Amino acid sequence: MDVNEILQLFKDRTPKVLGSETFSEYAILLPLIEVNGQTHVLFEVRSLNMRRQPGEICFPGGRIDRSDSDEKAAAIRETSEELGIHTDTITDVYPLDYIVSPFGTIIYPYVGKINVSLKELKPNQAEVDEIFTTPLTYLQEREPDLYNIKFKMEPEESFPFKQIPGGENYNWQARNMKEHFYYYEDKVIWGLTARVLHHFVKLLS
Repeated sequence: MDVNEILQLFKDRTPKVLGSETFSEYAILLPLIEVNGQTHVLFEVRSLNMRRQPGEICFPGGRIDRSDSDEKAAAIRETSEELGIHTDTITDVYPLDYIVSPFGTIIYPYVGKINVSLKELKPNQAEVDEIFTTPLTYLQEREPDLYNIKFKMEPEESFPFKQIPGGENYNWQARNMKEHFYYYEDKVIWGLTARVLHHFVKLLS
C-alpha cells in the first residue's frame, strides 16, 4: 500500500485503551445526597450472598450492558436498580477519571446527586445488605491511610527467555499500587471504592 493510503486509514480514528475489547467494563456512581442540610456521600454494603466481594463497601454500579447507551447510562441504571429509585431522581451526573485495572477491567466512575431522602431509598436486598452515608466534610478533613501492594512478574515455564536480552535475568519492571483506607465509625472503606473517593475529594481541593 502507498504510504498516503495507509495514513488515511488512521485520519479519523478515535483512540481507546489498547486491548480494551477483551476487558470487562463497569460503571459506578459516587452518589451525593443531602442529609439534615449537609452534603453526604452514600455507600452500599454488598450482600453477603453476592458471589463477588460479599460484605464489602462499595458505590452503586455494575457491568455495562449492551442495552446501555453509554457508560453514564449504565451508572444511572445500576444506581436506580440497587437503591430502588427512579432514574429521574438521579441528576447532575458527571465523569471522574476512569480506571484501567491490572485485572482486566475498565471502570468508569461518575459523581451525581440523589434527589430523594434516605427514607425513600429501597435497597435491593439481593445485592445490598445495607446503606450508610458519611458527611463530605468528614472525608475532606481526613487523609486516607495508604498501604503498598507489589505485583510480582512470574512468566510461565515455557516462556522463551533465550529470545530476550538478559534471558532469565531480565529486569522486569514490577509495579506497585497504593491501597487507600478510610475509616468512619465501624465502617472500613478501602480498595477501588476508596481510590475513587480519594480522587473525588482531591478534585474538590
